[in-house]
Amino acid sequence: MTLIDLSPAPPTGSVLRDLPVVVIGAGPVGLAAAAHLAERGIDFVVLEAGAVAESVSSWAHIRLFSPWKHLVDPAARRLLESDGWSAPTESLAPTGGELVERYLRPLSSLSAIAPRVRTAARVVAVSRRGMDRTRTSARASTPLVVRFQDSSGLSELSARAVIDASGTFRSPNPLGSNGLDPLGAHAVADRLLPAMPDVLGVRQSEFAGRHTTVVGAGHSAANTLVSLGELIRQEPSTRATWVIRSREATRVLTAESDELADRASLSSRLRRLLEFGVIDIVDRFEIVGLSREDDGMLVTGQRAGGLESFHTDLLVNATGFRPDLGMLREVRLDLDEVVEAPRRLAPLIDPNLHSCGTVAPHGVAELAHPEPGFFIAGMKSYGRAPTFLLATGYEQVRSITAFIDGDLEAARAVQLVLPATGVCSTSSAEACC
Repeated sequence: MTLIDLSPAPPTGSVLRDLPVVVIGAGPVGLAAAAHLAERGIDFVVLEAGAVAESVSSWAHIRLFSPWKHLVDPAARRLLESDGWSAPTESLAPTGGELVERYLRPLSSLSAIAPRVRTAARVVAVSRRGMDRTRTSARASTPLVVRFQDSSGLSELSARAVIDASGTFRSPNPLGSNGLDPLGAHAVADRLLPAMPDVLGVRQSEFAGRHTTVVGAGHSAANTLVSLGELIRQEPSTRATWVIRSREATRVLTAESDELADRASLSSRLRRLLEFGVIDIVDRFEIVGLSREDDGMLVTGQRAGGLESFHTDLLVNATGFRPDLGMLREVRLDLDEVVEAPRRLAPLIDPNLHSCGTVAPHGVAELAHPEPGFFIAGMKSYGRAPTFLLATGYEQVRSITAFIDGDLEAARAVQLVLPATGVCSTSSAEACC
């Protein structure tokens, strides 16, 4: 295993102490990191590729599985309440839109955070000042450099530390079971939709009276299918097909032990739609090709040792997400070769062994990389594993910011109380579950 230096941050007066911490991403975990840094009086800059909480806003119509008590970071709560904020009812589960409007936007607007948030600033690379990843001498005492693109072009910030909380929502898994886009996908790109479209809201006219195929065996697929079921009730000419690669979607259809009642309810509703034949299911189907037809597309897949094809108008990709590691090529990472999570974290989050509620508490010791001062937090830290909950990300950044501040005792004292969730989703879009 790669040795990782967990010695305290450089002493006061060093060149690094005078530089800010750069947080990548202004989603729930990135803003929680900002809150912890603000509480500790550490200078920071948040770089966000779009708008604050833009990914969450894209699924504003989806109700989260977790109630408010699991969705508000403790440091963020303290800062908000000191500014007169009233917490929502802890036992209620908000929609994505409510999470943004009642928590994330007020948090980003606080005087301790707002001046340090730069939106429409997309990070394209992280490196060291004057060093690529091959140079070792004086590496730990050399500032990190974050290059980003904004309206004025390319710019760079020097940093004492970098917390990458950019998430995975903008990098979905390909539709092919081999991890690649199916042949012909480029020709039907305008008919391929991202996970969790607003079927019953602003995009309803796109789905009504048409045949939509949803690919994926997790809760983001289930959400879309249940919405399509309601649309079929309203507009009977609408059709929906569910494609999964396995024999059955165990994780989404067996949730009796789930303490998150909304998630258990979703599973029950989907089972009823299948039992009554409202939604068709095609199991053990691995997509290998897509081809354009005048009024839709032909989906070809491997099934039972042969090729099968069917027609659909639209196809929703709900196959999960993966981390975008391209901007980290000059950073020394220690990632598990299977799930692409930090190597010490990977066995704790293996979806074959753990549900969301059985992940052990973890912090800076499990998240550190051979690159001093660089950390991946939030959903991106879980790589391709789908077992992430927001409360986990909040504890991650609490531990990381304590370490950056030289408070090793607090950094190591990780605690995490999660609901017993039975089974977990297969979609990192449910990072807020």
